[in-house]
Amino acid sequence: MRVHRSKRARLGRQLAMFWLAGLLFAVTGCQQVIPTQPSATSAATTTAGTTATTPPATPPANVFSVYARAWAEADYETLYALLSAEAKARVGQDTFVKRYQNIFAGIEARELEARLHTNESGPSVVLVDEKTAILAFAVTMQTLAGPVTLDGYQMRMVLEPGASQPAWKIDWDESLIFPNMDEKDKVQARILHPKRGEIRDRNQLGLAVNGDLIVIGIAPGRFAAGKDEAIPKMAELLGISEERIWKVFDNAKNPDWFYPVVTLPADAGDLSAQLTAIDGVLYQKSQGRVYPAGAAAGLVIGYIGPITAEELDRHPGEGYTAQDKIGKMGLEQVYEARLRGSKGGEITLVDGDSGQLKDVIARIEPVDGESITLALDVTCQIGLYDTMKEDAGAAAAIDPATGEILALVSTPSFDPNLLQTYVPDAVQADWNTAVKNPFTNRFKVGYAPGSVFKLVTAAIGLKQGTLEPDEMLPISGKQWQPDASWGDYMVTRVKDPGWPVTLSDAFLFSDNIYFAQQALRIGADGFSRGAALFGIGEPLPIDYPFQVSQLANQGLNREVLLADTGYGQGEILVSPLHVALFYSTLATGGDLMAPILELDGRAPSVWKEQAVAERDVPLLTEILLEVVEDKRGSGYTNEPAQTRMLGKTGTAELKKSLDDEAEENGWFVAMNTEQPRLTIAMIVEDVKERGGSHYVVPLVKRAMDALLADEITP
Repeated sequence: MRVHRSKRARLGRQLAMFWLAGLLFAVTGCQQVIPTQPSATSAATTTAGTTATTPPATPPANVFSVYARAWAEADYETLYALLSAEAKARVGQDTFVKRYQNIFAGIEARELEARLHTNESGPSVVLVDEKTAILAFAVTMQTLAGPVTLDGYQMRMVLEPGASQPAWKIDWDESLIFPNMDEKDKVQARILHPKRGEIRDRNQLGLAVNGDLIVIGIAPGRFAAGKDEAIPKMAELLGISEERIWKVFDNAKNPDWFYPVVTLPADAGDLSAQLTAIDGVLYQKSQGRVYPAGAAAGLVIGYIGPITAEELDRHPGEGYTAQDKIGKMGLEQVYEARLRGSKGGEITLVDGDSGQLKDVIARIEPVDGESITLALDVTCQIGLYDTMKEDAGAAAAIDPATGEILALVSTPSFDPNLLQTYVPDAVQADWNTAVKNPFTNRFKVGYAPGSVFKLVTAAIGLKQGTLEPDEMLPISGKQWQPDASWGDYMVTRVKDPGWPVTLSDAFLFSDNIYFAQQALRIGADGFSRGAALFGIGEPLPIDYPFQVSQLANQGLNREVLLADTGYGQGEILVSPLHVALFYSTLATGGDLMAPILELDGRAPSVWKEQAVAERDVPLLTEILLEVVEDKRGSGYTNEPAQTRMLGKTGTAELKKSLDDEAEENGWFVAMNTEQPRLTIAMIVEDVKERGGSHYVVPLVKRAMDALLADEITP
């Protein structure tokens, strides 16, 4: 029996009668009758023979206010208490409360407000008769489908007797949930997910894209008979423990359902075929994140993964749910707000008898995430990674003329595709036991630059006039200190050429003593000002969170520290990208370009004007060419390069104390000199037993030749 339909018919007849009886009110424009009690006076005789007046009922509009407040606060027990006896007979409290809870939690209702219609006289309350009133109202709320405004609610109230006074009660039915809703109708709500924006390189080659995946799973009913043989075979093919598969099987409840075991990349066709040849092993196609460059770009692009409780706490009010994925590291994390897009939603009313769509209560379309085009060149990224993937270290490659970043490499790395599919046990074991963590991003942190910093010292001294390039400094021996005030500490150089040293000699032989003396000539204040022109001490003007390069922990407050800083030791820290920018000034007339990671239509711009004085650029270029081409130079190798390049090596010693044996990191930075298009700065960790910085030189030269031959830049 559907009582509420007869109620609506009765209500229609009552409203028609009221319309005929109330023409006078219609003529004057008044739509309101507000009953407060069954009659003007209501009397009762007491045992003493006196007459008492029954207290009037609370007006319908006031009852509605209680109803509206309770609804807004999700206090459905109070809501139920306002129902008429007939309504309570039709629906029990538990059913009523649960239905409201399920519906309004399901649509993520918040900020709900129910408001009576009004006219000139106040709230619109229509008296049908002395015991019946009709209230028209509207509801607004925020939902998963955005803001919703629903008009057309008609609330029928009836006056019922009470212990001390009559009371207006709500003759409730489902139309008070949604105006077009009947008893058997169902409310359905779903989130409409946007497509995540993609990340592509300068040539529109994918770095993080939305692509096809293969989900491998089991149908327990078919799988069960041969499971004892099938599970070991699956485990062997997938490189995972048998326990992982047994867990899926043991937790499977329906024999006919598909239960996922692992996800495979779309190109794993052979493996998929071998797996699905096993009886009861099936596959389904799916969509997910794909990283075409794999490990070569793992640490720069990052990956997405299921959001954690901690991440939910860090992003309140941003629309995330426990079922969402979020950028975990790299550019997936940096550009998360732009890539994720905006969710949409839909709330519908479905006919309970036919299952057909009855009404769209609300719908908001999702907005797909923004796709981002990087300056990175996939060819350069993969080529530079392949060059150094057997070592721990980092590299940056840029277009020196524009500052566009062509590659950012950190090794060892990881394949982010595994974190979208599954991680074989052997790979997980390698990650867990790796001496050098593959999830540590090395290209964004600061390293001691060693002798590659000598370009900065020379540029500062030349610009400030404390360094004369042809002056010959009478340095003898391999150790030096200005006086006994330094105690036992000495600046050490690798080679004593046997003659007074000029700037050219100092670069050719990488003379630490020469550059220590030049730093002392410049002075702490002058050195700090000059270093600031190279952006040291400032964040790189780029979205990626690089460590800020530093000159010293607390300023150049000691003479020894100033001297050490002059040749790239002391407390100075710079990233490979920043070093590449230093040397690129020789392609721009001395200007330090702002690094460009994203190609968003903005023209290249100068970050620091005249970091190197323009007049000094030809001299420094010529000197650094010698470093690479002269057999005595630190950047010379017997392996001939196809590309003419300038460059500088650097060896940075790392000591926990003066008495410790130093570890060594090796640097080499190079730039092609004929129409400069590529600057590469590379650091390799732990080179002491492998030739020091000379281990790095051929790596960079080979990469330079190969990458320029492939025309990596536009």
